[in-house]
Amino acid sequence: MTTTLPLFWHLSSSSKKDRLDASVKLVGALEQFQSQFTPSTTAANQTNTAPGSDDSEDEDANAATSSRKPDELDLLNSQDVAYSIRRLVRGLASPRESSRLGFSVALTELLSRIETVTCQQIVNLILSSSKTQGSMNGQEERDMLFARLFGFMSVIRSGLLVRTAPLATSASSKTESSSSPSFKQVIEELIALGDKKSWLRESAWFTIGLAIDALDGSEVAWKEESVDFLLDQLFVSITLWSPEKFALTLKLQDLYPERDWSKLVAPTFKNPNLLSSSNLQTLSRILKESSIDEEGHKDPSKAPSGTWKPQLHFAWDVILEQLLPGPNNTKKQPKGSLQEFFKVVVDESLFSSTSSPQRKYWGFQVFQSALKRVMDETMPMLFTRNFMRSWINHLSNKDRYLHKIAQQTVTEVQAFVKDKPQLGFALILELTGVNGSQQFDKLTKTKTVESILASMTSEGVQDYVNHLFSHFNELDESDQAEVDTRRTWIVDQVAALIRNGGIPKSDECIQTVLEWLTVYGLFVVKKKSTKSSITILRQVPNPPVSEEIRTVCKNRLLTCLGDLSGHTAVVQSEDKTTKASAIAPDGELWVAKVVATVKILEEDQKHVALAIELEEEEKELLTKAHEQVKKLKEVSEEHREAARGAELLLLSLILLQCCGEGQDSDAVESTIGAISRMPFWPSKSKKSKKKGKERENSKAKEVEGDEEEEIEPIDLLADVIIGFLEASTSYLRTIANQAFGYLAAMAKESTIDLLVSQLERRTPAELAENDHEDEDEDVEMDDEEEEGGDDDDEEGGDPDEEADDDNESSSDESFGEIDLGDDDEDEEIDLELRNKIEEALRIHGIKPAPEEDDEEEDEELMDDDQMMAIDTQLAQVFQARANEKKGSKNANAQREATHFKNRVLDLVDIFMKKQPTNALTPRFIVPLVEVIAGSGQDEMQLREKAQGILRSRISKAKEHPSAVDADEVAEIFKALHGQAKRAHGLELMEILGTSSVYLSKILVQAGNDSVVEETYRTSLQDFLTRKNSTFNTAFFKFFFQRQPAQAWKLRRSILELAGQAINSYRQAQSLQLLELLIAQLRSMENQVEAVAEFMPSLREALVDLANKACSDQSKLTAPQLKELLKLALASARQTKRLAPDTVSDVWQPDAWSTLKQNLAQSSRFSSSTGLHKMCNQMVQLTSQSQGKGENKKSPAKRKRKADTEPEAKNKAKAKKVKAS
Repeated sequence: MTTTLPLFWHLSSSSKKDRLDASVKLVGALEQFQSQFTPSTTAANQTNTAPGSDDSEDEDANAATSSRKPDELDLLNSQDVAYSIRRLVRGLASPRESSRLGFSVALTELLSRIETVTCQQIVNLILSSSKTQGSMNGQEERDMLFARLFGFMSVIRSGLLVRTAPLATSASSKTESSSSPSFKQVIEELIALGDKKSWLRESAWFTIGLAIDALDGSEVAWKEESVDFLLDQLFVSITLWSPEKFALTLKLQDLYPERDWSKLVAPTFKNPNLLSSSNLQTLSRILKESSIDEEGHKDPSKAPSGTWKPQLHFAWDVILEQLLPGPNNTKKQPKGSLQEFFKVVVDESLFSSTSSPQRKYWGFQVFQSALKRVMDETMPMLFTRNFMRSWINHLSNKDRYLHKIAQQTVTEVQAFVKDKPQLGFALILELTGVNGSQQFDKLTKTKTVESILASMTSEGVQDYVNHLFSHFNELDESDQAEVDTRRTWIVDQVAALIRNGGIPKSDECIQTVLEWLTVYGLFVVKKKSTKSSITILRQVPNPPVSEEIRTVCKNRLLTCLGDLSGHTAVVQSEDKTTKASAIAPDGELWVAKVVATVKILEEDQKHVALAIELEEEEKELLTKAHEQVKKLKEVSEEHREAARGAELLLLSLILLQCCGEGQDSDAVESTIGAISRMPFWPSKSKKSKKKGKERENSKAKEVEGDEEEEIEPIDLLADVIIGFLEASTSYLRTIANQAFGYLAAMAKESTIDLLVSQLERRTPAELAENDHEDEDEDVEMDDEEEEGGDDDDEEGGDPDEEADDDNESSSDESFGEIDLGDDDEDEEIDLELRNKIEEALRIHGIKPAPEEDDEEEDEELMDDDQMMAIDTQLAQVFQARANEKKGSKNANAQREATHFKNRVLDLVDIFMKKQPTNALTPRFIVPLVEVIAGSGQDEMQLREKAQGILRSRISKAKEHPSAVDADEVAEIFKALHGQAKRAHGLELMEILGTSSVYLSKILVQAGNDSVVEETYRTSLQDFLTRKNSTFNTAFFKFFFQRQPAQAWKLRRSILELAGQAINSYRQAQSLQLLELLIAQLRSMENQVEAVAEFMPSLREALVDLANKACSDQSKLTAPQLKELLKLALASARQTKRLAPDTVSDVWQPDAWSTLKQNLAQSSRFSSSTGLHKMCNQMVQLTSQSQGKGENKKSPAKRKRKADTEPEAKNKAKAKKVKAS
C-alpha cells in the first residue's frame, strides 16, 4: 500500500488531467498486485460452499476467517485491492474539491477490471458507508446521499450489476458476480433516493435508465424477471407521472414493444404512443415539471424540485431522439410529428406569453438541442411563432433577462449553417418569413442573416436572389404604401448581397442583380418578353413599380456599381494574369455591363421604355459617346490602362444621363472632345480635330479669360473628375478615384496645378460667396433659357450694362426687406424671432394684436415718432437674425470645403502611389505641407490624411523621380526650408525634415549637390545663431542619417557655427550634430584625407570650448561638457580606425592632460570626476599610437615586434584603409 497511498490524494484534484492520471496509475498498480495474489484454499472453499454443506466444515471455515472484514473482500483479493475498494467507496462521501468525481471514476474502472468481487458485496459496502443518521447536519446528509448515488452509478457503469462471469476462484467455481436480488435492490434504493430528495430525483432516475440499458445489453438468466420488476415498480407502485418516468417509459417501449403499453400508461395517456397528437397537451404539462397523477391532475405536493435549474432535463434528449433519430440511426423511425410537438409542447407551452423567463430559457435550450438533429425537411418546423417573437424581443435589448441565451442561440444558428450551408436559404426564409421579420438584423441589432449568407454556397445565394425577385413581382396587397415598403426591403436585401464582399456569389448572380436594378430603376416595363435575353423581362411586376421604388432601385444600382468598381479583380488572359480595379473577372468594366444592358433595353421599345425623356441633343450626344467607347476598346496595349480610365469616365457619364442624374450635357461633350485629343486616340479626322479645337478654345476662354491657350485634354478629364468629387454620392467618388488612377500616367504640369488649386485655403465668407455666385449663375441661366429662345445667338448688348441693371433691380426689390428664411424653416426659429419682435414692441408700449382678432376691427395706427422709437430695437433683432443665418451658412460652406479637400487628397494619394517615379510628384509636397500647417481644429481629418500621404509616399519612398527639372525641384526644396523657418510643432517639423531628405536625394541624382549644401548651411545658420528659430535637431538628423555623404560636406560649417551659437544650449546641440556626423563615417568610403584634414580643426575647437568653460568664459554645463568629451572620444576612435599613425599628432594628448588639470582647478567642474576620467581616456587613446621608440617598457609594444618593419606596417595600414 506504500505505493498506492499517495495516489489517493490526487484523485481529489481540481484538474481533470491530474485525476485521470492518478486513476490510471492506481488501477494499473492494483491490477499488478491482484495478479500476484493467490487466494488460500480455505477462502476458495468458503466461497464455493453451497447451502446444506456439512456443519463441521462451516465451523472450520468460520474459525479460519474470524479475523476478516464482514464484506469478505479479503478472501479473493489482495490486501491493497481490498483496502482500495473500501477507501474508494468511503471517499465518495468526501466533500473535498473534486474527490467525488475522482473516486467514482477510479472505482468504476477498478470494478470493471477485477472479477473477484460480487455485486452484492459492493452494494452492501455502499449502503453501509452511506447511512444517514439523525445527528448529521444538512451538508453531511447531502454528502451521504450523493455517495450512494455515485456508488450505484459506478456499479452500473462498470458492468458489475449484470456481469455473467463467475468469480475467478477455481475451475469448478459457480458463484456468479451478479444476481436478480442485487439488481432489484439497486433499483429500489435509487427510487427511494429520488423520493427522499426531490433535487436528486432526476439524477436517480437517470441512473435507473443506465441500469435499464445495461440490463438490455446483458445475457443474464434473470432478465425477464427483472423487466417485470421494473414495470411493476414504475407503473404499479408509482402512479405519479413526471418527466423522469416519461423518459424511462419511452426507453422501455423501444426495448420491449411487446408489452401491453395501453394498460400500463392508462388512464393518463389515451394513446400508447406517448408522442401522438392526442397526448401532447398532457405531455406539455409534465415537461413543465408539474407532477401529474393518474387522473391527469397536478399534484403540488409531489413537486420535482424546490428550486429552478438552468440545465435542461434529460427527458428532452430522450424525446428528441424519438422525434429526430439522426442520420446515424437509420433503423429507427421517428415517432410522432415534430411540427405538432414543437407547436404544442414548446411554442404554446414554454414560449407562451404567460410563460416565465425560466421556462423560456428551457425553450431556447430545447431549440438549440433540436437544431443539431434536424434535417432539410424538418428544420423549418423549429421556427414557430412564439419562439421567434421571444427570440427577437430578447435579442433587441441587452437589458432583457434572456439576452445571453438568445445570443447563444444566434451563435448556434450560425454554426449550424457553417456545418450545413445547403440549409442556409431555408433558414433565411424562416428568419424573414411570416413568423420572423424582414428587418430581423435591424430589430435584433445583430448580423445573423448577413452571417448566414456569408456561410452559404453561391448556389444558395442565387436561390435566395431568385426568391426575392419572385416576391417583388407578386404582391397582392391593395395598399400601395405597403407594397412599396416590402419592395424597398427586397431592393435593400439584393443590394446588400452585392455590397457585402464576404457573401459568396457568382459573376452571373451579380450580373442578374445589376440587370434587375437597371430594369426597375431606369425603365418602365410595358409587358413581358418571353424571348428577351434579359431574364427579368420575362415576368411583369404586379402591381406596377411606383416612382418611389424606381428611385430606390436607381440609387441602389449606383451604390452597387460604386462598390464593385472599388474592388480589385484578377483578370486571367491567355498569357498573363493581372489585377485591376472597377472590372469584372472577364476583363470588362462593371459600368460597361450596365450601359450595355441599358442599350439593349432602349432598343426594345415594345416591352420597356426609359423612365426619363431625353432630348434629341442628348440622344445624339449619347450616340457619339457610345461610338467613342467602341473606339477606346481598339487602343493598343501600350496605352490600354489610360484608355480604360477614359472609358470608365465616359461610361459613367452616359449612365448618369440615362439615370437623369447629369446636371447638363457639358461634361459629356467636354469628355468626348478631350478623349478625342488624347495621345492614345486611335484615329483623328480633320473635322473632329477642328470641332474639338473649337470646343476646347471656348472652354479655355471661360477658364482663362482672354488667354488663347488651348487646354490640355487630360486637364479637361481631370476637371470632370473633380466635378464628380463635389457630388454627395459614393458612386461618383469611387468612379473618380478609379478613373484618375488609370489616367494618372497621362497627367501634366497643368493637371497637377489644377489639383493643387483645389487645396488652397479660403475663408468661410469666400466659400459662401462662391456658392451664392453659383446660385446666381444658375438663376441667370434659367432666365436666359426662358427668355432667350432662338435669340441666344444674337448679341444682347454690353454684358457690363446688363450686370448693372440686374444689380439695380435686385437692390430695388430687396430695399427695406430682411430675409427671414424660407417658408419651410423650422417652426421653433420662427416663433423665437416673433417673440423677440413682440418684446421690442412691448418695450415701447405697443401690444401685438392677437391672431383671433376680427379683421374688421379698427386697429390703432402709430405716428412717425413712435415708428422711429422702435426702429432701433427692430433693427437689432433683424441684424441678429441675419448674423445667425450668415454664421450658419459660413459653417456649412467650410464643412463642405473640408470634405471636398479630403476627396481631392484621395486623388493626390492615388497619383503618388501609381507614379512614384513621375517627375511631377515633388510638386505636391509644398501644398500638402501648407494643408497640414493651415488646418484648424475642425480639420483634423484633413490634416491627418495629408500627414499620412507625406509619410507613406515621401518619407518612406523606395523609388525617386529621375528625369526631373532640377531648377524646379531646387525651388521646392528651398520653399520647404522656408516653410520650416515658420513651422511650429514636432509632427510638422518631422514631415518637413523627411520631405527635405526626399528632395535632396532627387537633387543629388540630378547633379545639383551645391543647392542641397547651401540650403542646409543656411538653415543650420538660422538654427544656431537665431534665438527664435523654429528648427530643431531632428530636422537635421534625418538628413545626416539618410544622406551622410552630403551631410559630411557641412562639417566645417557646423564647427564654425558652433563658435557663433547664440547660447550654450545651441552650442551643445551643434556638438550633438557633429557627433552624429562622425558616427556616420563608417558608412562612407575614401574619407581618409578628409578626416585627417578636419580632425585637427575639430580638436582645436573642442579644446578651446572646454578651456573656456573652465575659465567661465563659456556657460557650458557639466552634462554639455560631457557631450563635448564624448564627441572627442568618438572622433579620436574614427581617426585611429582610418589613420592610426596620425592619432597622436592630430589629437595631441598633452592638450587633454592640460584640460584635465584645468577641470580639476575649476570651481565648477572640480567635483565632476566623470569628466576627469574621460580626459584620461582621451589621453590613453591618443597615446597608444605614438612612434615606435616611445613607451618601450609597454608589454603590448614588445609583443608586436613585426610592426617595426616599414613594409609590414604599410601593408597593415593599407588594409585598414581599404576595409574602412
